[in-house]
Amino acid sequence: MSALAPVERAALLGLARAALRHHLGMGPAPEVPAGGELGAPRGAFVTLRRDGELRGCIGRFEADGTLARTVARMAVAAAAEDPRFPPVRAAEVDDLSIHVSALGPRRPLADPALLEVGRHGIVVQRGWQRGTLLPAVAVEQGWDAPTFLQRACLKAGLPPDAWKDPGTTLEVYEAEEFGETR
Repeated sequence: MSALAPVERAALLGLARAALRHHLGMGPAPEVPAGGELGAPRGAFVTLRRDGELRGCIGRFEADGTLARTVARMAVAAAAEDPRFPPVRAAEVDDLSIHVSALGPRRPLADPALLEVGRHGIVVQRGWQRGTLLPAVAVEQGWDAPTFLQRACLKAGLPPDAWKDPGTTLEVYEAEEFGETR
């Protein structure tokens, strides 16, 4: 996984906005680049904020095509399918800031003491219950590693100390996180 160049980051942000505008009937379908790092198979999350407040966030860990295609799909999904929020309306689009998290592969976290706040995102899973938090969330909230683990458990619908249970799977991943400032 190579780091994205500034021009590639800008292209992904523009693609996400164009996909969102197209979904809402406000513009043509964007052209999705297929080459370079944008054409590599990678998962991604897209986060939408309005006036600094979360407005939607959806992502996929598994590559479902290219990074560019995944970002375009997740931008639309964040606007239309996040069950925590009503769908984004056309009148809101210009007030949204878009944040992309281009994901690296997940790997098991054998020792929770190795969780690095700000570097790692966390996935907590027990049975069918699963929750994840992106690396930036812990930094934004000022959480230490144990709090980050507890919050991921709560997001999964598990007790906050479920991360200590041997029946709970912990995985970490890294993400390149970048976004618009509005």
